[in-house]
Amino acid sequence: MRVVSILIESEPVQSFRGVCAAGQRLAAELKASFEILAPASMPDESQKELSSFCDSLLLAEGLDRLDQSPEAILASLTDILGRDVPRVIIFGNSVHAQEIAPRLAFRLGGNCAGDAQSLAVSTNGISVTRSVYGGKASAVLELQKAPAVVWVRPAVMGNADVRSASGKILSVAKGDSVEPASTLVERHSESSGGVRLEDARVIVSGGRGLGSAAPFERLKALADPMEAELAASRAACDLGWVPHSWQVGQTGKKVAPDLYLAIAMSGSSQHLMGIADAKNIVAINTDPDAPIFKHCRFGIVEDYDMVVDRLRDRLIEKLK
Repeated sequence: MRVVSILIESEPVQSFRGVCAAGQRLAAELKASFEILAPASMPDESQKELSSFCDSLLLAEGLDRLDQSPEAILASLTDILGRDVPRVIIFGNSVHAQEIAPRLAFRLGGNCAGDAQSLAVSTNGISVTRSVYGGKASAVLELQKAPAVVWVRPAVMGNADVRSASGKILSVAKGDSVEPASTLVERHSESSGGVRLEDARVIVSGGRGLGSAAPFERLKALADPMEAELAASRAACDLGWVPHSWQVGQTGKKVAPDLYLAIAMSGSSQHLMGIADAKNIVAINTDPDAPIFKHCRFGIVEDYDMVVDRLRDRLIEKLK
């Protein structure tokens, strides 16, 4: 019996540690071996780090090719994993993973669940805990068929334990390829000079209440002394004030920072679902009845215009 965590499309190893942590825990509960399937083109340093988390690191060609269609990656994974079907297969929450996971489960005759916040072995299978109703409640699903294919929120899974003896590094034969049913027409990349939002320890986020794109410059001045990343609500992104890559929420990114500073946002249930795993939430809003105040540790009922610059100056003074 084995548990396999899969790294695709050159995801950063740092964010993949949570996927490995989930795999380690399940393998221990099942008394199974824990393996990682990763791109063969991975740098030696990353291979060495990943091998310290598992019993075996399996390197396969093609898993990091973003120009491949999902069908090509899916066919390859189906062939590789179908040779000895694992009990559990775990993905991160990348776009490719979310598309491939349910289709892989179907092809291998298993069950699938997504957006998992915790995994555990249950009486009849693998139990998956995830948010429902826009983060207002949690549901526990039981995947009774094997393999249980799950994509998880890596940031809430903790860090993988480094083993005293590294696992074996093995090459696996490339899986079958197929003629893709879809063709990549265009790729758009937005420059990012900082840490991914999913990995950020501190996030400063702005909402519709800012009124325009200009105040985000002031939020950046506040974020810089804290080495924080900038984010936004869906409304701010839809209005074109900031890139959509900044969006946090049910239809955006799920984050789990140590500190999430929510400025001029009411806190809709969809946005709260994206920050449910934040350890500390601080809110600034003029409306004392804003939903965000029911979920924050500290709240300031005030116009952001009266707070942001003073808070920045105080931070700079304290950090000197």
